[in-house]
This record gives sequence, C-alpha cells and structure tokens, in this order.
Amino acid sequence: MELIVDREKLERLKQAMKDGGKEKLHVLADFDKTMTKAFVNGKKQEIVIAQIRVNGNYLTPDYPARAHALYEKYRPIEINPKLSREEKSGYMMEWWTSHAKLLAECGLTRDIMKKVARENPIYYRDGTLEMIDFLHKHNIPLIIMSAGPGDMIADYLQKEGKLYSNVHIIAYHYEFDKSGKVTGIKEPIIHSMNKHETVVKNFPVFKHIKDRKNIILLGDSLEDVGMAEGFNYDALIKIGFLNENKDELLPYYQERYDVILADDADMEFVNGLLHEVVGT
Repeated sequence: MELIVDREKLERLKQAMKDGGKEKLHVLADFDKTMTKAFVNGKKQEIVIAQIRVNGNYLTPDYPARAHALYEKYRPIEINPKLSREEKSGYMMEWWTSHAKLLAECGLTRDIMKKVARENPIYYRDGTLEMIDFLHKHNIPLIIMSAGPGDMIADYLQKEGKLYSNVHIIAYHYEFDKSGKVTGIKEPIIHSMNKHETVVKNFPVFKHIKDRKNIILLGDSLEDVGMAEGFNYDALIKIGFLNENKDELLPYYQERYDVILADDADMEFVNGLLHEVVGT
C-alpha cells in the first residue's frame, strides 16, 4: 500500500528539491526494518543486534533467554502509540544499558560481532542496495541514524560492498578492552526514542551536509521523524514504512509522515523519487 497524505504538499516539496538539485540533497534513514525487510517468508526478520541471539551459540548459554526476557519486557512499551515519547524514553535507556551489560557478562567481542555478520544474512528491502549505489554515483550523502550497533551495521554494509565514502552511520558503539571484549556502551546512547535529541551538527558528518538542506527521510517508527529535528532544513519529505499493526497505527503515521508505504513495501517509490529529484 502506498498512501500520499497531502499530494499538493508533496508536489511542492518535490519541486523545491528539483530546484535545489542533487548538490543540496541528502538522505537520512533508519536501518533496521527501514532499509531492511520487516518480514521474510511471512516471518519477522530479526534486527541486526538480535542476530547474536537467534542464529548461533556465540555467547554463554544463558544469553538468549536473558536477552529475550528484556525484549518481552520493553518491546510492548516501545511500540505502544498511546505512550508519549518522553514516557518511553527512560524505559528504552534502561533496555539499551541493561542489554549492553548483559552482552559484556556473556562474552561478546568485536571478533564475534564480525563473525555474526559474516555468518548470518540480513535481508534488505528490494531496491535498497540500488538506492545506495545511486546515492554513491551522484555523491549524495546517506546518513544512517540507527538505534542499533554501529559497528555491526558497518560490518553488514561492508559485506555487501556498500560501505561507500558517502555513507555515514550515526549509532551507538560499545566500549572494548584491549583484547576486544565488550565492557560497556559509549555515550551518547542512541536508542529508538531519542533520535530527536541526536543533533547531527555534533557529529563529523555535519560538515558534509550542512549546506545540503533538502532531506528525504526514511523511517519505520513514529519516532523516526525526529531524526531531522535540530537541522535547519529547507525541504523535508518524510517517508514512513508501516510494517505491522496497520489498522491501529495508520492514523498516527498519517499525522507524522508525508508518504506511508505499508505491507513491508519495497523501495520503488523512494528510488523513483530520487530519480525524479536528481533528474535521471
């Protein structure tokens, strides 16, 4: 399903982006369930960090059950549309820090993270890798702002040969000791509810995009629209992937996104928009 909330507004924003040209454009995207599929063969695809739990005995035997217990506790809070972002945020910080402590206790290392990426596939939406290639060809920055582990996202992109110089990852990172063992999680901790507080100008990538004030934003959660907060943009097109609970969540997505792509859609609309804006 493809839903354009206000076609007149969208056409106005597209024209502004065409007028600005590709030199004024950047793409700001979430990773898990935005650039990747939410479902594969009818089953939910695990996000990057969950690959450690579900696809191998990488850590101590107690890790999968303890990690799943954290998921069962916090995930219903994360996806509850009736709770405010502020109400959720504290719980998400608890989840991220508790899980980092658990990973340290259960023996995660940088080498294991690389091994997980080598051995376990993730499934990109149809058209995602072509989008990355297109952005690289036209030297348009792709900023991936994720609540996932930055090192592992980089590992997965590298695996596909897509970790180009125009691709920049803003995500959380673990702390390691000299042997490469995880000891904790670095500040700032980016989780699913505080992307609005993640000010791009505080990161090195800002120098690449400070004059690129037209943004195509891609997200799959209600909170992903916050990725653009704090950036002084001229034109912003927000595209939301509504992967599940469509009937319940659609009204909320209509309030926050300009275009809604439901039912685990592919990247055809996004790629068409990019070609139209760039003029190819």
